Amino acid sequence: MRYVQLDTPKPISKIGLGTWQFGSKEWGYGPDYERRAAEIVRRALDLGVTLFDTAELYGFGRSERILGAALGNDRSKVVVASKIFPLLPVAPVVQQRAVASAARLGVDGIDLYQVHQANPVVADTTTMRGMRSLQDVGLVGEVGVSNYGLRRWRFAEAALGRRVLSNQVRYSMIDRGPEEDLIPYAEQAGRIVIAYSPLAQGFLSGRYDATNPPAGAVRRANPYFLPENLERGTALIATLREVADAHDATPSQIALAYVLRHPNVVAIPGASGVEQMERNAAAAEIDLTDDEYAALVAAARAFRPVTGLAAVPRMVRARLGR
Repeated sequence: MRYVQLDTPKPISKIGLGTWQFGSKEWGYGPDYERRAAEIVRRALDLGVTLFDTAELYGFGRSERILGAALGNDRSKVVVASKIFPLLPVAPVVQQRAVASAARLGVDGIDLYQVHQANPVVADTTTMRGMRSLQDVGLVGEVGVSNYGLRRWRFAEAALGRRVLSNQVRYSMIDRGPEEDLIPYAEQAGRIVIAYSPLAQGFLSGRYDATNPPAGAVRRANPYFLPENLERGTALIATLREVADAHDATPSQIALAYVLRHPNVVAIPGASGVEQMERNAAAAEIDLTDDEYAALVAAARAFRPVTGLAAVPRMVRARLGR
């Protein structure tokens, strides 16, 4: 495993474990997944993973409980990250919700406490006042944000009066927006971009195609998995496979290596089983050549999926089987 080269109390692994699926039925993993979740966490620890990300919203608290129980006595050795859902995120509410999350996780302090989304009405001034109080009493170590643009990230940091260590955003080969400003800022300021959906919810795995669409409500709601987009992605997946063959790796591992090439980026893919966790962790050791990276960039830019409003009628037809 490799780690981010930053001054943090605990090392932060380049590959973490995202736990949205823990306790959440919408992923369609089946009733035995809660047992497997504990096995995945224990194997991640064995592999040197130190970043475990959850949120109070995931499974309405069940993800935090499952993660905390699975970590057991190792909770104090790793970076436990959770997120507050920003419904009225004024200072007293932030403090109350952090206490509740810590209790579900079974920890004395949350290593990284993040604002899940930017609230369109409540300013970060009052939210960060609550975060600062939590840091002052030791219940929160580092503060982070999620789904913030650069301007609001920097404003949140000014409001906190301390570093806002991380910004958790959607980032993958086909969601490259963070490369424009968030990643350069992180590298310049000594901050971290946490990439969620680094495999575009499995689109980049090469597992799915127009004749084999995914199951589960989350993926079915993603326009990338429209039959037309799966067909359009054929050339991109072929490039991933070509690079993967050169490294005796899988397309998913190469897609992870793509985002991890940036020194201040970590990725938090989920895992449906121990084997997938092992493959994800191994991706941290893959070094892409300049030519391979350039080929992946070109293939990603050539991919033109149907998204936005144009995707809505197609998704309706796909749901109706027409």
